[in-house]
Amino acid sequence: MTLLGQIRPDNPDKVHVVGVSSIASRGIRKGQVVNIEEATSCISNSIESAERMAGFNLSSAYVSIDGSHISSQNSQGVVAVSEPHGEVGSDDVRRVLDAARAVSLPAATEIVHVIPRSFTVDGQDGIKDPIGMTGVRLEAGTHIVTGSSGAIKNLQKCLADVGCDVAGMVFGGLAGSYAVLTDTERELGVVLVDIGAGTTDIAVFGEGSLSHSAVLPVGAKNVTNDLAIGLRVSLESAEKIKIFLQNVSQKEKEDDVDISSLSLPEEIKSVSYRTLVDGIIRPRLNEIFQVIAVELKQSNLAGLTPSGLVITGGGSMTVGAIDSAKRVLSMPVRIGFPTGISGLIDEIESPAFATAVGLLIYGNQSHESAGVEVGWSNKFPLKDMALKIGDLLKSLLP
Repeated sequence: MTLLGQIRPDNPDKVHVVGVSSIASRGIRKGQVVNIEEATSCISNSIESAERMAGFNLSSAYVSIDGSHISSQNSQGVVAVSEPHGEVGSDDVRRVLDAARAVSLPAATEIVHVIPRSFTVDGQDGIKDPIGMTGVRLEAGTHIVTGSSGAIKNLQKCLADVGCDVAGMVFGGLAGSYAVLTDTERELGVVLVDIGAGTTDIAVFGEGSLSHSAVLPVGAKNVTNDLAIGLRVSLESAEKIKIFLQNVSQKEKEDDVDISSLSLPEEIKSVSYRTLVDGIIRPRLNEIFQVIAVELKQSNLAGLTPSGLVITGGGSMTVGAIDSAKRVLSMPVRIGFPTGISGLIDEIESPAFATAVGLLIYGNQSHESAGVEVGWSNKFPLKDMALKIGDLLKSLLP
């Protein structure tokens, strides 16, 4: 899945989507590269398709990273302010975050993110931005996301082989949060669950910042597999049936559902809605959300999320997902649709694009916070094209 975006002078706060591409993922299993050649070919085809739509070539990309190798921990850092009784500067913040990075990591593991949760200046805690405050001692509470060095390098190699520089690696759950969560939800406490094909990302927010991250090795493909086994059809046919069931009317739910329009090679003309949903889909969804419940319990944050659960990703549209989540987790649940962008929004108004849209927003905000000057050029064939700052957004979703 690839999105290409631009920043326009008339609306610099929103990324304008000009290129969209979504193709079947190959060479990837449960968020990790398992075949370099197939994955590279898949990425190349996706990029070329988005480039043709946008009318310009891509040079760098923000890339989402998933997989069960992703883990997280919270860490503290403490430094003395460089000028005693002076103001805290950006260099002090950089040093305290570097101090928080000094954690013990397993072999072949590297840090993906060091995310500030809050700062403390001379004992005064709960500070979001300490720059400009006066003090002698600066502390930072951070959330650190780590991943397998091998998995990260394999993904980088795939991008390098297609001639694309990696502007940044972003945990999929964090990226999705930029597109679907509100500031109020982040502040009160909320759980974001991004259900992809082979993995489910969990991101727990409290007091405005990320507090817990995890990736579970289950996803919407598990539901598809169960349907394929139960109906004795191929995975492709099972996926078509699963998607078709999302738009079944209330009247059709009482009887057999006519699926002859799908033209399945197995020549199945109708299926029982109740049998498929109650007998196959719902039990698997309940199992997925029970695994999520265990992860939340282990994080000790389950009771600190009054905003409830926001489910997104392609798997969130599965029939009965909201009901299963409410039943298992006993909290408010809503589906997260991506917002905060302009342009080809009709193409991407789906939870399946949440991570990709979030990467666009993340890339824009990262450049703004870094003080990067947005340049303008007439070398691009599109009118009013800004210097690309979040050029490609890659998300390995269904």
